[in-house]
Amino acid sequence: MAYISLRDRVIGLAKGMLPPKLRDWVVKQQRRLHLQWPPVGIVRFGSFRRLTPISPIFAIDRGFPIERYYIEKFLTSNSSDIRGRSLEMGDDFYIQKFGKERVDKIDVLNVVESPHATIIADLTCADHIPANSFDCIIFTQSLQMIYDMKAALQHLHRILKPGGVLLLTSHGISKIGRRLGRDQWGEYWHITTQSAERLFTETFPNAQIQIGSYGNVLAAMCALHGLASEELSPKELDHVDPDFEVIVTVRAVKHEPSIKL
Repeated sequence: MAYISLRDRVIGLAKGMLPPKLRDWVVKQQRRLHLQWPPVGIVRFGSFRRLTPISPIFAIDRGFPIERYYIEKFLTSNSSDIRGRSLEMGDDFYIQKFGKERVDKIDVLNVVESPHATIIADLTCADHIPANSFDCIIFTQSLQMIYDMKAALQHLHRILKPGGVLLLTSHGISKIGRRLGRDQWGEYWHITTQSAERLFTETFPNAQIQIGSYGNVLAAMCALHGLASEELSPKELDHVDPDFEVIVTVRAVKHEPSIKL
């Protein structure tokens, strides 16, 4: 775990113990008496004092992107779910990397024809995909590209087998990935753990749902500038601050009705 300064520990305790009015009073006195640290006006921006990101392409030109570091950390921790008949968006990279011998059949879904795709479908109207088909669906960094997220999630729920697992990641804090007018995709949403919880409660009835996030203020700042994961230490990357959700994750297990004897 990354080092937490005494100041930050005190602030954390104050948030949990002091009533809101007293906290507001303390902040006002801090400003009035110039007790901020570092003092206002002396923060050094260094390489970050610029109006354009250090890498405009998510650090692909610098190394392994911070977002991808978190996605693979999530998939590694849930690799045993990648089994049986598995589906992935776009290509089968993560199924091949994390599923290994547990996977019997691989399908790739895309909204347009592609060399990798075995299923062509718009997930907001994918009635032609048979229900209860997949043991696992890997759905990374795609939900934010779909305007009607609820419709897409309802179809993902429908095509999972009972007991099947959806492993989903999405942008929390990030630069915009794509824009309509520049290419055929759009990026409509950035979600939080709170919105993910509501979305999945509404679209995955009675499912086992685990919502999580990765990131902290340093990782978020570096990700926005396009720094690579190699430019931070593991402690800096792995410290999780729930106020700075760089990547939001969902593991959802479709409800498996009990058999009545």
